[in-house]
Amino acid sequence: MFYVTKEFSFDAAHNLIKYHGKCEKLHGHTYKLRVTVAGEPDNEGMIMDFLELKDIVKKEILKHLDHSYINKIIEQPTAENIAKWIFDRLKPCINNDRRKLHEVTLWETPTSSVRYLEEE
Repeated sequence: MFYVTKEFSFDAAHNLIKYHGKCEKLHGHTYKLRVTVAGEPDNEGMIMDFLELKDIVKKEILKHLDHSYINKIIEQPTAENIAKWIFDRLKPCINNDRRKLHEVTLWETPTSSVRYLEEE
């Protein structure tokens, strides 16, 4: 099994309405996103072209989240809920008979991240 990974970043604001503490107030982050696809190479020797992966992430994720107020998209935009939302949007665009979306990792800060992958 091979794994192809591409990283992205976007800026967005949110507040956690069901949380009591500093993060319940409106604030922003420069998020870092890592998308990993698993599979076997095709006859061109690739699981997925990096450019194809970049185009999908730009269209399905960055177009919606970059410079946005995430609460308008995800009710309680914790890092966990954002990562799952990203995974759920990318999965049908990436999965086919020889590859699948393996994992999404989202950093809210340089030292704080969440990973989401589906159980086998």
